[in-house]
Amino acid sequence: MSSDDSTDRNVEIWKIKKLIKSLEAARGNGTSMISLIIPPKDQIARVSKLLAEEYGTAANIKSRVNRLSVLGAITSVQHRIKLYNRVPPKGLVVYCGTIITDEGKEKKVNIDFEPFKPINTSLYLCDNKFHTEALDALLADDNRFGFIVMDGNGCLFGTLCGNTRNVLQKFTVDLPKKHGRGGQSALRFARLRMEKRHNYVRKVAETAVSLFISNDKPNVTGLILAGSADFKSELSGSDMFDPRLQTKVLKLVDVSYGGENGFNQAIELSQECLANVKFIQEKKLIGKYFDEISQDTGKYCFGVEDTMKALDMGAVETLVVWENLDVMRITLKNHQTEEERVIHIRPDDEQDKTLFMDGGVELEVLEKMALIEWFANNYKTFGATLEIITDKSQEGSQFCKGFGGVGGILRYKVDFQSFEVFDHHYEKDDLDDFDF
Repeated sequence: MSSDDSTDRNVEIWKIKKLIKSLEAARGNGTSMISLIIPPKDQIARVSKLLAEEYGTAANIKSRVNRLSVLGAITSVQHRIKLYNRVPPKGLVVYCGTIITDEGKEKKVNIDFEPFKPINTSLYLCDNKFHTEALDALLADDNRFGFIVMDGNGCLFGTLCGNTRNVLQKFTVDLPKKHGRGGQSALRFARLRMEKRHNYVRKVAETAVSLFISNDKPNVTGLILAGSADFKSELSGSDMFDPRLQTKVLKLVDVSYGGENGFNQAIELSQECLANVKFIQEKKLIGKYFDEISQDTGKYCFGVEDTMKALDMGAVETLVVWENLDVMRITLKNHQTEEERVIHIRPDDEQDKTLFMDGGVELEVLEKMALIEWFANNYKTFGATLEIITDKSQEGSQFCKGFGGVGGILRYKVDFQSFEVFDHHYEKDDLDDFDF
């Protein structure tokens, strides 16, 4: 999987987490909240028939208020699925209903989307809450790990993705054993033996490239080298082993067997290491960011203001954002001058009315959304990759507390101080973003 694919996947996972959180918190009156999940290859016609039957049943609900809200929700779902000629390749998820907001008002919710990976669950529930349990399957870690199991009899190549193991290829090898014959033949036999071992390691290295590299990039998140002799160490340290795969090696594992038994044993022995991969990836990413700062390369930015400037310049290579960043992006309009401007503030600062004024004129709020959501929707237009991180590692916590939870690794050096001078002299009227 390429880094772009894994970035997109991480962003999709963040969006699903956010959606689950908001759906779980929603509550409605009566049983007017519908959760509908249609698996791939199901038929829209079957679901339409089911909804028509449910509509007939709901028409008999005694409570008038509940009856109308349930019928309204079923009608909304029917309209939603009419937008699709067929079930999308990865399935369809629909949530419709009337929820009660924090202010006690009723609000209609209509959500339909195709998940980013197949969802093999069929669900129809009408309740006083939305059911999101089936969406948890979308959050399961789907990193793909490669395994190379080598011993004196042959080699096996396999992958592990979630709980699915897959043998890609295996071959046997006939290597001469050590022996105690003396004289000149001992040197000749030793030389032949070393040559055959060398050829074996070369063949393994070449096969690994053909299986684990696609489009010039590794197609696995990490590699485990396993074996019962010192072949795995030999392969790991060999010049013949592709450097792109070398950087992906997570662990060298000693196993008692070769072949499929060795593969199973290697999976068991490397479980802890595989579980920590996401954690390690995050540590590496933030470590790289801190390296740029400690070496004072100028190829980094932090804080909302500088990060937004660098994005506008197309200078950001990797945008790093904390998953719980609480900065809001608000678009304001001055109706007297017809000017629009954007401010970034923390929720606590919303009480400061001066932020929504311009020379005594009250500005209209055109749009208000979480900055991280805006990043998730727009990062590609700036040619950046987006990494959403946690504060669970020491480095992650330091990034969130010390750098405000938003920053970037840049393609080239940017002098932000010169921007401040430029803004001061020539763009005095612009409302600068707020830095945190």
